[in-house]
Amino acid sequence: MQPSIKPANPNFSSGPCAKRPGYDVSKLDLSLLGRSHRAEIGKQALKSACVDTARILGLPEGYKVAVVPASDTGAMEMAMWSMLGERPVDVLYWESFGQGWATDITKQLQLESTRVLSADYGKLPSLKDVNCDHDVVFTWNGTTSGVCVPNADWIKDDRKGLTFCDATSAVFAQELDWEKLDVVTYSWQKVLGGEGGHGMLILSPRAVERLETFTPPRPLPKIFRMTKGGKLIESLFVGATINTPSMLCVVDYLDALSWVESIGGLEAAIERCNNNLATVAEFVESHTWIDFLAEDASTRSNTSVCLSLALPAEKVSALVDLLAQHKVAYDIGAYRDAPAGLRIWCGATIENQDLQALMPWLAWAYGELTGA
Repeated sequence: MQPSIKPANPNFSSGPCAKRPGYDVSKLDLSLLGRSHRAEIGKQALKSACVDTARILGLPEGYKVAVVPASDTGAMEMAMWSMLGERPVDVLYWESFGQGWATDITKQLQLESTRVLSADYGKLPSLKDVNCDHDVVFTWNGTTSGVCVPNADWIKDDRKGLTFCDATSAVFAQELDWEKLDVVTYSWQKVLGGEGGHGMLILSPRAVERLETFTPPRPLPKIFRMTKGGKLIESLFVGATINTPSMLCVVDYLDALSWVESIGGLEAAIERCNNNLATVAEFVESHTWIDFLAEDASTRSNTSVCLSLALPAEKVSALVDLLAQHKVAYDIGAYRDAPAGLRIWCGATIENQDLQALMPWLAWAYGELTGA
C-alpha cells in the first residue's frame, strides 16, 4: 500500500544539499549585504569563516584555511596547478570527479611522471600500491559512487610527497586524519548545506613549504596565485579573498558552522551522518532488489549513498520520477556518469526521521513499477 507518511523535507539532492534543520534565510545577519568584502565588517566575517572552520574541525597547529573561488573544483585546480610537478604523481580515481583530476593532471598539466590507479564504480583501487614518495591525488569520498577510503592508514607518516585530498562530501561527515593530509578541499554546499560557488582550501605546513620552494613551469592565472615574491600570501588565509565573494553566501556558511556547534560539534555532525547511513542499510538488508553500489561495507559513504536496483535503467528513472511526482524525494537519481541507480544524500543536514519516512516509499515505488 502507498505509505501515508512523507518526509517533511523531500530534498535529498547531493548538491546543493538540504539546508540545516530549522533554516530560515530571514534570520541570517544581513548587515554584510551591500558592504565591501574589504571593509572591516567583511574582512572579519571572512576571517571567521577561516578561523571557525579550523577550530570546529580541530585542525593541527600550523594548518591554514582559505576561502577561494569556484567551489571545490576551483580549490582543487588551484592546488594542483600551483604545486604539482616537483615530483612524480600518483592519482587515484574510482568515480567521475576523481577521474576528472586524473584527466587534468595527464592531459592539461601534462605531467609525464604520473601513475593512474583506478577502479570501477563500487570499488577502490589498491591503496597498498600507492607510492607515498610521489605526490598523491585522491578523493576521500567518491560523491558519485558512494565509495570512500576507509581510513588514511595507507598514507605514510614519513612520506616525501604531498597528499592532495578532494574531501568535499567528507568534511564534517567523516573522520579525516589531518596529519596525513597536506592539501584538502571542499565546498560549502555539501555536508553543511551551504550555498555554491565558493571553495575551501586547507594547507599543511608541508604544503606551504612546497608553495614557497617550488615554482611551477607554467603560467598561473590570478585566481590560482598563492605566493608573491616566493612567500605565501598570508592574508589569503585570514579572509582576504582573491576575488569578490558573495557576502550572503559567507553569512550563510557562518550560520551553518554555528549550527554544527549548536548540535555538539564535529562529532555530532558525523554521528548524524552515520545514523542516516544506518537507516538506509537497515532497509537494504531487508530487501533483495536493492543494494549498495559500494561492494565493501567498510568503504560505504555515509553522505552520498549510492544504491543499485534490480531494474533496467529506464525503470530506475521512472522510479525517481514517481517519487518526485509524489513530493517524496527530489533529485535522487544516480549521477549521469555513474551506473543507473539511486543517490540519496545522507549528510548532517538530513533529518533521520525523513529518511525513515522515505524508505517505505522506495518499496512502494518499486512495487508499482514491477507489480511485486
